[in-house]
Amino acid sequence: DMLDLVQAVSDHLGRMAGLDEDSLHWAGVAVRECVINAIRHGNLNDDSKRVHLEFTALDGDAGPGIAIRVRDEGRGFDPDCLPDCRAPENLLKGSGRGIFLIRSFMDELELHRAPEGGMEVVMVKRAQPQQA
Repeated sequence: DMLDLVQAVSDHLGRMAGLDEDSLHWAGVAVRECVINAIRHGNLNDDSKRVHLEFTALDGDAGPGIAIRVRDEGRGFDPDCLPDCRAPENLLKGSGRGIFLIRSFMDELELHRAPEGGMEVVMVKRAQPQQA
């Protein structure tokens, strides 16, 4: 139920960070996918568990952008053990592409077990330099 609110917050903060419309779109798709993964796969649809989101505006040597941290309260997983969704035996499966898509939509992606528990995903989308 909160996905639309998460999308609106992501879009608003992304605009404030200088993302163009294409970057806003892809960041929004990645955030939605990540939150859905946290609910379904991380928290196993357990209503007593939460998904934690944190948005951070970036402005440094690498340029302006936005970092989004998503953490579930599940058991976590080893990112190195994810099956390759491009392998022939996985091509027709209905799921298993989320992390692959997020990685392709965002400029940076980190996956690790969070110190607080659960799995943590940190995604970064940078603003594109303005054309003169």
